Amino acid sequence: MKESWSTRRYIVALSLMMAAFCAMAQDYPSRAIHLIVGFPPGGGADVIARALAPHLSAQLGQQVLVENRSGGSGIIGLEYTAKSAPDGYTLAVGITGTLAINPSLFPNLPYDPIHDFAPISLVAVGPNILVVHPSLPVRSVKELIAYAKQRPGKLSYASSGVGGAPHLAGELFKYLAGVDIVHVPYKGAAPATTDVLGGHVPMMFAGMGAAMPHISSGKLIPLGVAGPKRSSQLPQVPAIAEFLPGFAAETWFGIIAPRGTPSAIVGRLNSAIKTAANRRDVRDQLQSGGYEVLLDTPAEFAGYIESEMKKWATIIKTSGIKAE
Repeated sequence: MKESWSTRRYIVALSLMMAAFCAMAQDYPSRAIHLIVGFPPGGGADVIARALAPHLSAQLGQQVLVENRSGGSGIIGLEYTAKSAPDGYTLAVGITGTLAINPSLFPNLPYDPIHDFAPISLVAVGPNILVVHPSLPVRSVKELIAYAKQRPGKLSYASSGVGGAPHLAGELFKYLAGVDIVHVPYKGAAPATTDVLGGHVPMMFAGMGAAMPHISSGKLIPLGVAGPKRSSQLPQVPAIAEFLPGFAAETWFGIIAPRGTPSAIVGRLNSAIKTAANRRDVRDQLQSGGYEVLLDTPAEFAGYIESEMKKWATIIKTSGIKAE
């Protein structure tokens, strides 16, 4: 009899909780929503957030305010989000670095990408592209691999800094191609690009948007797109995966909420994000900046985060990368 009464109490409590969640979802949103960006204005995460915000505001009937909380490789913004109330009023842009790379790079990360967040949707990817200075006598990924194997430790590549997506792309390339290429880190993408343009370092993985003007002018030669398939912006340039199966080193962007956010709210936000991102003007805006819209379900996004964490954990461990 006691067990039966306990079961009944549990069912009643669960029903009341579900009713409360449903009521919350029906009333949601009743005030402004804050979309946290863990980086300064002007970067990729900020561009994605500001492209979506006005259209999300129109759909949801409340303002979606972009709030930059930069610092610590995006850690400050995500820590703030993880500790916020799970009510749908604090969201964040999660990217490759903050959700997939940081867990293996920082031993005392103040958030857990799997257990502290409710994934809502992947939004876009920014394909990186492998470019070389014209003086390097290679014009394909296959030729580059052969050239590097004949000169172990003699070839170098530039990046925007230790542990960043361009650095990890280079390490993944070395791992899958079996080549010894020296990493040359810079304090940002701009100085790294300047030295590659000057021929001081022969190659780098660059963001598509930043590289396009230099590719168009012939100052940089594109060898391969660092995504699983060719880019619509440079369809004539093969994907590196065509030479190295499984190679994918994109910078991706998605929207997350604190863990415990009601599934009904997560579902509504997922639908609103898809509608906003599928607008022709939003797609055109993002594409002009070198980004491609890529949407999914909350469950698919959760699985993608896990798979990316495992991939980059292997590369970071193999290469011995340490956070600076």
